Amino acid sequence: MSEFHDNYPQYELMAQHSEEEGKTIRKKLWSVFWIMLSVTIVELIIGSFAMQMGLLESDRTSSILLKFIFIGLTVLKAFFIVFSFMHLGHEKKVMKWSILGPYMLFIVYLICIIVAEANYCKVHKNKMDDLISKQKIELNKNAASGKVEEPEPAEDGEK
Repeated sequence: MSEFHDNYPQYELMAQHSEEEGKTIRKKLWSVFWIMLSVTIVELIIGSFAMQMGLLESDRTSSILLKFIFIGLTVLKAFFIVFSFMHLGHEKKVMKWSILGPYMLFIVYLICIIVAEANYCKVHKNKMDDLISKQKIELNKNAASGKVEEPEPAEDGEK
């Protein structure tokens, strides 16, 4: 007896697949599952051992390499999800590109932003650290000489 007590036939009967077609479909789905599981395990291993492999060094090349590895593996998993589970693999080329094209452009844009922002933050952090250290040196010199500068009054009339 059906749990939902509906009058619909079983899904297996509605799909109208032969047993051979069903086996082929299930085999394909299981192969995609195992590939995605393998990619996920590789991601976890790389993430767990990134420090030992030297991918978290402070130099730019290794950290960018680690980012590209993870982005690439994520895009690979997204490919299998879209083409297998969302059935885009069976569509015509025009349909595939009309759906995937904007996403691919967006992914390239995100990669460029990640790389550019990482470099921007690193450069400006170094400049800010230099500025702060110069200010600390100046304050230490003033404190040692006994000079204490009074803060300048606000120009807009605030007290």
